Amino acid sequence: MKNIFCVLLLSMVQPIMAQTKLDKALTNLENNYDQEKVYLLTDKSQYAAGDKIWFKSFVFDGYNRSPLSTTLFVELYSSDKKLIDWKTVLLTNGEGSGDFQLKEDLPEQVYFVRAYTPYMTNFSEDFQIVKTLPVYNPNSTESLAVSKSSDWSAKAFPEGGSFINGIPTKFAVRVSTTTSFPENWTGKVIDVQNPNTPITTFKSFDKNVASFTMTPAAGKKYQAIIQDNTGKKQTIDLPQAADSGLHVEVQSSKEGIKYTLKGVNLKQQPQDYKIVGTINNHLAYRANIKQLTNEISSLIPVKVSNGANAILQLAIFDENDNLVAQRLCFIKPGNLKIEKPDIVAQNLKPTPRSFNSIDLSPESYFKNYTVLVSEDNGNNTPEEENLLSGLWLTGDFTDKIDSPAQYFSKTANTEALDALLISEKWKRFDWNSVLTGATPSIKSNSSKYLSYRVKPIKNNALMINSNVILAVRMGKNEPSITPFKTDQNGYIYLNEINNEEPLSVSLYANSENNKESSTDNLFVTAEPLVNPTEFKGSFPGTKYTLVKAAGNKTLPPSISRAINTQKNNKKIENADIEIEQVKLVGKKKDPKEELDKQLSTGMFSSMNSTVFDFVNEDQHATGSTNILDWLQGRAAGLTFQRNNSGVNVPYIRGQQAKLYLDEVLADASMIANLPVTNIAMVKIIKNSGLLGDAVAIYTMRGDMKTKSNTKETPQNNNSAIIKGYDKPSEFLVEMLDENVKIDNDSRETLYWNPNLFDSDYVPPRIKFFNNDSAKQYKVLIISFDDDDNILYDQQIFK
Repeated sequence: MKNIFCVLLLSMVQPIMAQTKLDKALTNLENNYDQEKVYLLTDKSQYAAGDKIWFKSFVFDGYNRSPLSTTLFVELYSSDKKLIDWKTVLLTNGEGSGDFQLKEDLPEQVYFVRAYTPYMTNFSEDFQIVKTLPVYNPNSTESLAVSKSSDWSAKAFPEGGSFINGIPTKFAVRVSTTTSFPENWTGKVIDVQNPNTPITTFKSFDKNVASFTMTPAAGKKYQAIIQDNTGKKQTIDLPQAADSGLHVEVQSSKEGIKYTLKGVNLKQQPQDYKIVGTINNHLAYRANIKQLTNEISSLIPVKVSNGANAILQLAIFDENDNLVAQRLCFIKPGNLKIEKPDIVAQNLKPTPRSFNSIDLSPESYFKNYTVLVSEDNGNNTPEEENLLSGLWLTGDFTDKIDSPAQYFSKTANTEALDALLISEKWKRFDWNSVLTGATPSIKSNSSKYLSYRVKPIKNNALMINSNVILAVRMGKNEPSITPFKTDQNGYIYLNEINNEEPLSVSLYANSENNKESSTDNLFVTAEPLVNPTEFKGSFPGTKYTLVKAAGNKTLPPSISRAINTQKNNKKIENADIEIEQVKLVGKKKDPKEELDKQLSTGMFSSMNSTVFDFVNEDQHATGSTNILDWLQGRAAGLTFQRNNSGVNVPYIRGQQAKLYLDEVLADASMIANLPVTNIAMVKIIKNSGLLGDAVAIYTMRGDMKTKSNTKETPQNNNSAIIKGYDKPSEFLVEMLDENVKIDNDSRETLYWNPNLFDSDYVPPRIKFFNNDSAKQYKVLIISFDDDDNILYDQQIFK
């Protein structure tokens, strides 16, 4: 849905000569309230420690893929809000992908994945996606268990917000909880003065909502009594019925949204009232009531959303532009505008480790697909959340909804969705605030790609208003040589950097005769200007609780399979590797000890330390962006947290450790800019006398050389590394090696491709190898065409 089609109700509208307060508010809304939302697809809903999490992100501006942002931050947190890892994801047409490698010693608990663009930080943190992922570990002392008790509460919401004597009114009853929802619940409405005779009864549509209709009488007080399947009850007061007001009724159909407004005992009937319909903060419909009548009905046609599905916020304003009623409704419920993939061929075999393929039509308007293939166990478990519910529901509402995907399934109950929307409010803006002219404070603009501030230093001093030369090299490519002049603060700015490979930035300064470039006494740092932000909110409650692990720990079947898959992967990785005997046995001198003695002095010569030798041992660090990233997971008790500059800062036993470079106190940014090839030794020191907890980095001396089997181009000390975007790992599709003995291929995720392209020569083909048990496959296919029409299909193939 590229553009909203704005409809005016011509039979009721007259030209407006001067801008009213509402007109100005609508202009304010159009110009200042563009907002983004994220849907994050993961290959599984739960993981084992040591697994890899594959994810695909979709960023929307309303119901279209967002053109605003090219950068997405995806962060992995433990339940106590410690940042474990994070990715900077490149967005192309609002889409990006990546992965997290979980450590094998990760404690069993619920983890959270947060995703947001820099532009989203201008608005409420509540609208950033926080996805719950349980992670299991058979070696943990605690186990995840599903909470059996449900601490829920209920509220009742009259349609449109009004409850008027003598007027039949529809109510939605909404159950909320931070843990588990009750399986089902029922209720009744009573007159407080006559509690033994129910006025009406109701039962839940699903775990979230129910609805009922009643007509209040003057002077009566009403209550709703809700009881769940375990017998727990709650009594809630219905609002006191008023003697006057504006009553709103809404019905959604394939033709559009019919609304009826009825004025009751108003001082002035709703003449000159305005009806405004907005979709994603943009005006889609407007009508003025010019007739002197106490009741009016009209139909908002589906063309207000170009025939696409959407949530419309209906708001009614009086003659003084005061908000008097509002209602959320869904356009075309039960008639979702979703395309299906055109499958032209398939070759599927249930035999173990067989090759399978599904061919999509090359003639389709859809050219880029996200595909996930998993083994289907045949239990018909419905999806809890999917792209459709993220796009049309949970991306715009912050209250917890149980299994939101149910409202957009083939068996969806449209009455339940309508009741859910009666119980919700559109919180992305507040009409009363917009009417005053208030606008969001935009501190983070949607800058294109990544930008960096480069700080050249010569002889330990900033180079202010100086002519310098930067050589920027990506990988093995030839460097790009560009002259710059630093500003009055001594900075150079590199803007719109779009790279998934680390960039080496080398600094050169003109010598005094202006004929030669010099690198003498030069040092350079590159600071990112697009940075992740601290998460200040609280994680959502979950249905899980941690209990002390029993002697024989029971794991979910899918987790046992994941652990077996990890063992198989290790067998494959080590198939051609022979374990070497320790060659240092019997030697009079240990080269590592000798290097430690050579480089360490005084209080740095601690016995309680872990040493990494880069001179005598190949530490396989050449692929790491910097030494701090390489150190992650390599020493017991050593963890890292990202600071606001995107640099890993070391912590030992939860306390920040001191950083030393050649035994001189240094900061993390300086260490992060040090080329890995210049490092001779790293020493992790724990609780050592005056030094305490520390990480000591030692650089090469004399004729020392790194022990690496990888040939590298030496880097000068006048270089900094720009990490750029995190490049997604490749999901390998390959047959198991017959020489590797794998007793049970238990993979659950059989195929993952976040970017399956339709090339000119090969039709898009989904190809994968079966595991040892799958008889049928769950295949998810997502795509968008150039007009952002949605292709979405999840089906079972046998």
